[in-house]
Amino acid sequence: MKKPGPLRLTGIALLHVLLFLPSILFLVLTVAGGVLTVLTIGIPLLLVSLPTLHWITDRHREMAAEILGSPVPANRLPTTGAPLIQRLQIWARDPMTWRELAWVLVSPISFVLSLLTVVLLLVVVTGAFWWYGAPHIMRARATIDRILLSQGHTEKLEKRVVDLTESRAASVDHSAAELRRIERDLHDGAQARLVALGMSLGMAEDLFARDPEAALQLVTEARDTTGAALGDLRDVVRGIHPPVLADRGLIGAVQALALDMAVPVMVTADLPGRPPAPVESATYFAIAECLANIGKHAAADHAWITLGWTHGVLAAEVGDDGRGGADVDRGTGMRGVMRRLGAFDGTMRVSSPDLGPTIITLEVPCVLSLPRTMPSSGTA
Repeated sequence: MKKPGPLRLTGIALLHVLLFLPSILFLVLTVAGGVLTVLTIGIPLLLVSLPTLHWITDRHREMAAEILGSPVPANRLPTTGAPLIQRLQIWARDPMTWRELAWVLVSPISFVLSLLTVVLLLVVVTGAFWWYGAPHIMRARATIDRILLSQGHTEKLEKRVVDLTESRAASVDHSAAELRRIERDLHDGAQARLVALGMSLGMAEDLFARDPEAALQLVTEARDTTGAALGDLRDVVRGIHPPVLADRGLIGAVQALALDMAVPVMVTADLPGRPPAPVESATYFAIAECLANIGKHAAADHAWITLGWTHGVLAAEVGDDGRGGADVDRGTGMRGVMRRLGAFDGTMRVSSPDLGPTIITLEVPCVLSLPRTMPSSGTA
């Protein structure tokens, strides 16, 4: 990200100055609303003042991110869909709410830095000081904003523990469900066929001496049953770890998925090695689920998959030009993708406005191993 020059920095400083008084005003209204909640009249005040304060601090996060060249995320607790009273309770226990209030309390210091930048531009004789000093002054201001408006080390560790606990529980549930599925598939498929095979061979043994032709017919049927049982076993194994994944790696396996689609799918990939087998399998099934959703719901004319690895993160993008409107909360398949990736500290982001395009980004931290032996890129 290109860092802004002195003139742009001064424009940001002017915005800081203009937002200073509103931030103080809404801090006072928030404190007053909190005190008056015991009389209930403070609740409407909080429902106005806190969202406005959130908006103001988000603008400062965006400006700090532009100055520093790195994001300054809010990481607030989600309140979407929560009733009004519950929303207030979430805000009250959210550490970020208290960080934002503390930020306003110390904002006079930041205000002075921003005002100094503007003044240096307006005073003619300080032009050189403004040109060389504005970047340093505004970087100091942005650093203060980032320290107060983003999670601290302890908060990040606590959130990490919560995320790992949730992902571990989800992985355990998913593994149990997978074991039940495998057991059911074996019981209803291969096991039933093998039982029938044993019965056919037993009957053939009884008939062999007195009716060789009937015994031969039973042996022929048993042979067919053997082939069907092997097919069932291959289907079960394919659901656990597809052979194409073991043979051709992630790129080859994804290309095979793309060839099976009714919609043309462009695959572009470059991996300097192979991910660990569990990560490779989780990413493969995640991409397979995304493609299945494209085939069932997107009404797309074209789709694409991009695979790459940079800075220790395996990234896959699955997109289509269909109708859009994909919602993670409306389907179990996408939540299953999140569970698979969450077990490896992976993430999934969905961008799907109405009328498309839909773009799903999958990221999993991992270390690649072995020199590349599969095609580095291709089109399917």
